[in-house]
Amino acid sequence: MKDKITHIAIFASGAGSNALKIIEAFAQSPRIRISLILCNKAGAGILQIAEDKQIPAILIDKEQFFRGNAYTDELRAHSIDLLVLAGFLWKIPPALIRAFPGKIINIHPALLPKYGGKGMYGRHVHQAVIDHQEKESGITIHYVDELYDHGSTIFQAHCPVLPGDTPETLAKRVQQLEHSHYPRVIRELVS
Repeated sequence: MKDKITHIAIFASGAGSNALKIIEAFAQSPRIRISLILCNKAGAGILQIAEDKQIPAILIDKEQFFRGNAYTDELRAHSIDLLVLAGFLWKIPPALIRAFPGKIINIHPALLPKYGGKGMYGRHVHQAVIDHQEKESGITIHYVDELYDHGSTIFQAHCPVLPGDTPETLAKRVQQLEHSHYPRVIRELVS
């Protein structure tokens, strides 16, 4: 069905810069709609973005997420086809992975399998890359499974680690890759 609309739910925990780029990329799309935002942190910037863009948002309750139905009923009520993690810091529970097999993707700010796993997010990732004197870093877009940063790789992009880099300077280059590639990869996945 060429005219079918793909409904996307974005999961985010923080400011929402990746989520905003995704929302903007598909704002005029006749076939891809950002239909729901889920956030696990009250006051996170992504909630304001959802309000500004008039996208329904759910503040996730930890108990319901991990020991309840993981919001599968709410996702189905919004006809969600694809779950996109954009800076979401909680591990996805098995109930959600079973409900959306092969339909959950994540972006990681390093070249997996290096620098992934529990605690490897944000500044921690970039510091580890610098501490290990890597010559390059980048992004990995991958499917989500039951383990942190483990699912099959969909796409990677690279950037140099420069002499004198700090976690903040490296983060800026990595974020440029995130913003330019994540919406494009999502478009390719649903086309």
